[in-house]
Amino acid sequence: MAPGIPHAPRWQGGWWHGARAVPSPNHGPRPEGEPVTLAIVHSISLPPGVYGGDEIERLFTNTLDWSAHPYFEQIRGLQVSSHFVIRRDGQVLQFVGVDRRAWHAGRSCWQGRDNCNDWSVGIELEGLEGETFDDRQYPVLAHLLHELAAQWPIAQVVGHEHVAPGRKLDPGPGFDWLRLQRLLGWGDERLPPER
Repeated sequence: MAPGIPHAPRWQGGWWHGARAVPSPNHGPRPEGEPVTLAIVHSISLPPGVYGGDEIERLFTNTLDWSAHPYFEQIRGLQVSSHFVIRRDGQVLQFVGVDRRAWHAGRSCWQGRDNCNDWSVGIELEGLEGETFDDRQYPVLAHLLHELAAQWPIAQVVGHEHVAPGRKLDPGPGFDWLRLQRLLGWGDERLPPER
């Protein structure tokens, strides 16, 4: 970078420079004055176990062709989103600005607080609960979490399974929490107790 030329901001209006922006209409305002203190890791693949297509983007932007695969009939009309998706190859997509409330956790509770969407950021990993994730996804996830924690008071990272036990199973036993913790360098208090 030449002297006198400022660095490009890493965040702009809740959007991260390291992600490809794919704006979703599925979001709303956060409660007034609500800090973002929780990151929730999810897993997603559409159809289940199929990777590399544009179906996740289409689901989160309400443009999925429900007739393109029999599985899609089970989720027809679903309007959901996440702040970020990390593809198997490590590419990061962003669908909702972090200052906004994405529709990712659904009915949820963490440490006695309901409606985790109000105060969390959702990060989807392209993958299937119970299966392993790609090696390229872990360092990217750790980097994104560091970037988020530098901008917002992220105190903890947990899985969807932790905030919606019995209802959700992702990211599941195939996700290596200890590997993520080593990459983050965060203490036990910032990760789920069962990992």
